[in-house]
Amino acid sequence: MSPSISSASDHSLPLKEIPGNYGLPFFGPIKDRLDYYYNQGQEEFFSVRIKKYNSTVYRVNAPPGPFNAKDSRVIVLLDAVSFPILFDNSKVDKTNLTAGTFMPSTHFTGGYRVCAFLDPSEPKHAILKSFFLSILHRLHNKLIPVFRSSATQLFDDLEAELSDNGEASFNPISDKMSYDLLFRLFGNKSSYDTSVGGDANTNFDKWLFFQLAPLFTLGLKYLPNCVEDLLLHTFPLPSFIVKSGYEKIRREFDQAAAALLDEAERLGLSRDEASHNLMFFTGFNAYGGMKILFPALLKYVGLGGEELHRRLAEEIRAGVKEEGGVTVAAVEKMRLVKSAVWEALRMEPPVQFQYAKAREDLTIRSHDAAFVIKKGETICGFQPLATKDPKIFSKSSEFVADRFVGEGEELIKYVYWSNERETDDPTAENKQCPAKDMVVLLSRMMLVEFFLRYDTFTVQVGKFLLAPTVTFKSLTKAHLNY
Repeated sequence: MSPSISSASDHSLPLKEIPGNYGLPFFGPIKDRLDYYYNQGQEEFFSVRIKKYNSTVYRVNAPPGPFNAKDSRVIVLLDAVSFPILFDNSKVDKTNLTAGTFMPSTHFTGGYRVCAFLDPSEPKHAILKSFFLSILHRLHNKLIPVFRSSATQLFDDLEAELSDNGEASFNPISDKMSYDLLFRLFGNKSSYDTSVGGDANTNFDKWLFFQLAPLFTLGLKYLPNCVEDLLLHTFPLPSFIVKSGYEKIRREFDQAAAALLDEAERLGLSRDEASHNLMFFTGFNAYGGMKILFPALLKYVGLGGEELHRRLAEEIRAGVKEEGGVTVAAVEKMRLVKSAVWEALRMEPPVQFQYAKAREDLTIRSHDAAFVIKKGETICGFQPLATKDPKIFSKSSEFVADRFVGEGEELIKYVYWSNERETDDPTAENKQCPAKDMVVLLSRMMLVEFFLRYDTFTVQVGKFLLAPTVTFKSLTKAHLNY
């Protein structure tokens, strides 16, 4: 049963000072940065302070701290009640805050501030967001057949590596498939049919790494923490090192997606600006998100065990049989599949942080108290804790595949992975992921295609950079073809 949530007019909660502090200038942010990356780790960094302050709202220095950030001082929100203030664009400003308290150089994107870094109040945001939404609307009928074709290649590669090596690393195979899938969707041709080839996703990987390096730890035993901290978290990495690889993909993409760029020009965008925005949307938002999305989904489903696999396989195969094929209607009937996808997004959202600045003095509420955030202060929401709020979700830190089945579907409004509530829709006026519905459908399709082909599987999991790693140890093929 969900608790009642305080509204802006509810004055029943005590008004408290926001606990926590930022420490000494320079040294405070450095200490918090070392705790976050090395001494405590990501979730423990926030959880320890929840216990210390007895509050899910407090002050702390956000990574990466000084040098890479203009100001690391934030007010962090770690519960499901306070978090949605970050979605109210009338009260918060998101200018240049997509990556956190720092912004990657515009040299990575042709000198343009791309849509992701624009606040909805900026006129160009609506034009660019409308451009993306129109593209995605036109792709609706292509998603399932294109994904099915790409998934076939993914599973063939997975089986071949498992046969050759006794195990198969899912991430590089999935990344290659995701890159080709996006090229097919937006460019109407396979990446293998371009001059950059099907392995060009490595150029995207480098481009992403150089922009987001301040958020990473490599975890290399031979690299001392102090050296890594100096290399990754102190100075921004230069864009010129990855520019040639980025431009190679962009030239091919511009040619393949010429019709989309024509549409952008009709909307009043320059072709060059539209090109860089489309590259960012494809490479950073979509491809970068899929690098986390698909491994996380198969990680949790894989660890769910044979009984969960049996239930998913039965539901998927029955739905496909009833509808006479893999269709949107068939997928929509698969309640356990839908729930498992939402649960994976709840447990490990592709984007972990949301940032904004208060446009005015705000009164926000957690479960237990109210707090005042002053105009201009930076707010940071850490989603993996907000979406594991134990006052909203029972067994909040466990993957419960059928959590959102039946009455549990009421809880999906607390799944915030898309920079909004899961029950809301992206518009040109908000900052919700424009591909929200596509992401959910493709995740469901991953499970559908997987369990049409296999009965069960076992995995070993880990983590590298921001993504979970999944290594397949076994795959049991289905006895029948579906």
